[in-house]
Amino acid sequence: MAQLVIPAEIQHALKEFVEHLRHPELIATYLFYIEKKYTLKPVLFVRDRIVFKGLPEAIKQLESEDKLWRETEIKIGHTSASVNDETSKIYICPYTGKVFGNNTHPNPQDAIYEWVSKCPENTERIGGLRPKRFFISEDPEVIKAYASKFRPKTPITKVVFSSALSGKLFHSKESVIEDFKAHYVKNLSLVEVMQQQRYQIEPSFMAFIEEQLTEDNIAAFVESLSQLPDFTPYVERWIGDVEAE
Repeated sequence: MAQLVIPAEIQHALKEFVEHLRHPELIATYLFYIEKKYTLKPVLFVRDRIVFKGLPEAIKQLESEDKLWRETEIKIGHTSASVNDETSKIYICPYTGKVFGNNTHPNPQDAIYEWVSKCPENTERIGGLRPKRFFISEDPEVIKAYASKFRPKTPITKVVFSSALSGKLFHSKESVIEDFKAHYVKNLSLVEVMQQQRYQIEPSFMAFIEEQLTEDNIAAFVESLSQLPDFTPYVERWIGDVEAE
């Protein structure tokens, strides 16, 4: 088997890693090496408590499972909209396009509840009662559509995207994904991934980790470090710990 060669930039990162810890463990150091070698950036999808290999993998899988966004339609109505250039959050009636802004009404959420409960265009019934269903958006592009001085004589329909996680509306899929990145994932190191027991590791990521964590791979890593003077004290201690077991 060919000798493992650790690139100089990874050697430098490894040196900083072991020097930062009082007693760096072999497996933790090896996992740090694997993270650097493969440029891993694991992320935790907080809601489902699943760890993915990286953000692109998380987005790809969650999109395939319809867990990120859904297309929906909103109405932009001719009724007076309580929206202006300072509005940062709006509550939208799905039946008429009536809107209440967070800076133009003292209680916009109460107002939208009251509106949809009496809205003539709301013909839906659950148990004989009108459902108090409405949309919420903090997307500047969606808000801008309601702040326009132009008022159609009849409501017009616009396709937007709702977050499958928060239900909030966005003007594009890309905006939903940016919201997902900002609020629903947490970055983890590979060491943190393997030290925790609270989260599920996505199966293909788990298979990758298991493929790396073989005795032969770890032995090759230790052998390579043993050739580098900066790591001699750590290698000697690791070997001593193994012999003592």
